[in-house]
Amino acid sequence: MKKSIQPKDYDFVVFADEQAKFSFLTRSTAKSEETIKWTDGKEYPLVKVQISSASHPFFTGEEKIIDTEGRVDRFKARAKKAAAMKAALASKAKKAAKEAEKKAAEAEK
Repeated sequence: MKKSIQPKDYDFVVFADEQAKFSFLTRSTAKSEETIKWTDGKEYPLVKVQISSASHPFFTGEEKIIDTEGRVDRFKARAKKAAAMKAALASKAKKAAKEAEKKAAEAEK
């Protein structure tokens, strides 16, 4: 990897998810004016995040499962209803065509 693209200010930072009361110490290039005293007694920059692995639905198991079977059933019901509507319109068109022929035949007499 090119040495010129590597960050020079890669230091320890604390990321905190205040809603879940979860924080972790890692190395990052993120900057912050706020600091926090960590469990080792040292002060580190504090970056607040809105969501983390402690509060994300995927990691907490609160993920909603989509009912795909119900979706398929609803699709099939709509397709069946559309086919019935198409058949009804076709029979109505045939009936109208027969009546038009009947009127035309009566008009010729």
